[in-house]
Amino acid sequence: MALTMMMGLLAGCGSGDKPQDSNPPANSQNGGEANTPSGGEPASDLKGELVFAIWDNNLMEYIEANDMEAKFQEKYPNATIEVEKIKDDSEYWNSMKMRASANQLPDVMFNKPFTLSRFQDYLLDLSGTEACKNNTLAQGYALNGKVLGIPMTAGYEYVFYWKDMFQEAGVEVPTTWEELKEVSKKLQEHFGANDPDFMAIALGAKDEWPTYPYMEFMPALVSGNGQNWNDMAKTDSPFAEGTDINKAYHRVYDLFTSGVLGKDPLGLSKDQVTNLFAQKKAAITALGDWGLQDIAGAADSTDQLGTFYLPVRESASEPFRYIVQGDSFMGVTTHSKNPELATAFVEWFYSDAWYPGYINYVSSASSMSNFPKDKDPILAEADKAQPDGEMVMYDGGGDDFTAIQNLV
Repeated sequence: MALTMMMGLLAGCGSGDKPQDSNPPANSQNGGEANTPSGGEPASDLKGELVFAIWDNNLMEYIEANDMEAKFQEKYPNATIEVEKIKDDSEYWNSMKMRASANQLPDVMFNKPFTLSRFQDYLLDLSGTEACKNNTLAQGYALNGKVLGIPMTAGYEYVFYWKDMFQEAGVEVPTTWEELKEVSKKLQEHFGANDPDFMAIALGAKDEWPTYPYMEFMPALVSGNGQNWNDMAKTDSPFAEGTDINKAYHRVYDLFTSGVLGKDPLGLSKDQVTNLFAQKKAAITALGDWGLQDIAGAADSTDQLGTFYLPVRESASEPFRYIVQGDSFMGVTTHSKNPELATAFVEWFYSDAWYPGYINYVSSASSMSNFPKDKDPILAEADKAQPDGEMVMYDGGGDDFTAIQNLV
């Protein structure tokens, strides 16, 4: 099962073909750099229509609750914005791939670290924007010296757990991979004895992507190499014994085949298992920091909810590592008929007119140096547990890796 998930992840990430036809707008500059009026501040008389495509439910809720278009029109009264909500990120990438080929991408789109290179021929350079200058992560994901997207959040990965369930089962928060396996088995034995549907770890593998904390990030955590996918692309035997991904696969396989995922991990979606976890039908689930909002929305109370970082090390003598990455990279496409207005929208989105309210609404960490944010106390528990933890800056794969994916 784990092997199937691993290959599915690798194949799924490479489903988008390399774009063949890029059509930079006539008023783009410097080989596709976004055109911002002099002084760095877009003129308020800019006008036109924008299409902004997203998949994020939390962002959509905030947009609807705070009338984003009306707020944007306070500065740009002659502009209109159509927010296009797509079901999830898998459907999003399929849609963007087809629309790229048809020269119909939205004016503003989101990317993940691993899709920036896939759509790089269709994105303008935002290096000269104030949003880029104030973003703590954007330059780290530049391609060929160009910043093609501004990450909306700094994403951390957590293991959420119920403290009272741990206490009842007599287990402690694990700090090594072996401890995680043992804790999960004890939880399964304790609660599964009376509930045949209990899952020590709620996975939701019907959607495939929820396996990413284990399948995608673990190789980078094993060695502390956030560039592991790029390094694999340069290696003749990337899956050989002793490689990061080989070590990660065997550890994940042992965990996934130990019975701690319940009876049917492949038959339940992420939303289903999140709701079950919120109802304490599971004791552990691994999600990004955004998962806190989903859990809190479905749980009666989060008083007993805690977090820790996924422990992948073999012994306590090894460094404890955790993942951080830029997430939701907002970019302006070359298909935009209003690139100047689209760029102004990105600048506005990351300004004090919009961003502080949004970032305080969601549980994710801020990516903007001018709008810092303290972590939610529940998420901060993971840092307190590992004060000497090493942060691994994750890159989802560059051009060489993407080229190999496209051959699968």
